[in-house]
Amino acid sequence: MAGKTLFEKIWEKHVVKIIDNGPSVFYIDTHFIHEVTSPQAFNGLNKRGLKVFRPQQTVATADHNVPTIDQHLPIKEELSRLQVEALIKNCAEHGVELYGLGHPFQGIVHVIGPELGITQPGNTIVCGDSHTSTHGAFGAIAFGIGTSEVEMVLATQCLLQSKPKLMRINVEGVLKNGVVSKDIVLYILSKISASGATGFAVEFAGSAITSLSMEARMTICNMSIEMGARCGMIAPDEKTFEYIRWREFAPQAEAWDENLVQWKQLYSDSDASFDSEHHFNAADIQPMITYGTNPGMGIGIDEKIPTKESINDTDKSGLEKSLAYMGFEQNTPIKGQKIDYVFIGSCTNSRIEDLRMVAGFVKGKKKANGVEVWIVPGSKQVEAQAIEEGIDKVFEEAGFILRQPGCSACLGMNEDKIPAGKYCISTSNRNFEGRQGAGARTLLASPLTAASAAITGVITDVRELLN
Repeated sequence: MAGKTLFEKIWEKHVVKIIDNGPSVFYIDTHFIHEVTSPQAFNGLNKRGLKVFRPQQTVATADHNVPTIDQHLPIKEELSRLQVEALIKNCAEHGVELYGLGHPFQGIVHVIGPELGITQPGNTIVCGDSHTSTHGAFGAIAFGIGTSEVEMVLATQCLLQSKPKLMRINVEGVLKNGVVSKDIVLYILSKISASGATGFAVEFAGSAITSLSMEARMTICNMSIEMGARCGMIAPDEKTFEYIRWREFAPQAEAWDENLVQWKQLYSDSDASFDSEHHFNAADIQPMITYGTNPGMGIGIDEKIPTKESINDTDKSGLEKSLAYMGFEQNTPIKGQKIDYVFIGSCTNSRIEDLRMVAGFVKGKKKANGVEVWIVPGSKQVEAQAIEEGIDKVFEEAGFILRQPGCSACLGMNEDKIPAGKYCISTSNRNFEGRQGAGARTLLASPLTAASAAITGVITDVRELLN
């Protein structure tokens, strides 16, 4: 009998019923909700007189629309305030645990799940948010769902799902100095495009992946969705188990030992087969940055913006439109481009390791004049840890602003917007037109590359500033 992939091992354990010539009824272990995609779902339940079927398997937080300064004050933006109020009311009525503003566990949904030990290997995890793929870093099947599906999970703890095709992306070798996990995923995107994994569940493997910390692995899986993938995942190992071990909701005592036995079986068998496979060499990756309006439009920091002749036929029409929006020209260097804002945050890069990385780099340095720098921690726990370690003081001395937790300037849905025409180098996951505010121009990069631009005021090769 042929071996099984990591995905198949988890998938098969969660299929409740196979429908002939249709999708499967698929069981969900953990359902995360937030204030943006849950109000309509709760309305649907209420109209049908239903309660949440398994409230103990649903976890709520407020993150997308919350302000990141003065969180103790009432929310100024009316829509944001109404959505947060609806979440509070719905969770109270249906017995759902809510980590709202002011709670020590509040934060971005894809940051708090792992740091609280709720995210565990072998689980199925959904949320009405595309970047739910983040949780796949723990060897879980995790994916985003739409509002009608949020209602379905609230009502039944199940979804109708068709099994995706399977892809493995192997990255072997050792990363060069100044190159981090965000560069790996932007590099993969630049090679396979923003649609290169459409219809696939992607497993990331290889020595360059297993050498990464858990927080770095989360960055990779977070952006698997930007390749068009249904989800991204990495097989759990000793680093995974060590990360989870003493967290708030991790299994304890005998339950820990029992879970560990199961978790250690979660890997792709040596004879398992994938529908598609890619191989990359870590040594080929340099600090990456995007120049266009989708995450696949990325180049190495030393490279020139491509020309129509140098890219795939499918990308040609979009190149001119993207460059017009960004104010860039073909065949010109991106290094040296002046920037106005730096945003270090989002569910991609707002964990304590990201903040430590930036603080270690900027210590003793000052931000460039004319650049506004926002550092937004992913959770109250990250914020507290940063203050405890004195990272807040390092940022203050550098002229960076440490704000309060939330999705912030990732998506322009709250008060933290980038003004039209301004350039923002961002550690978030999307650079679509208007993503960070109407007319905002977003360049995606790693925390190190973003921090180097904050110091110099222009797009800079961080390797030139590292000792």
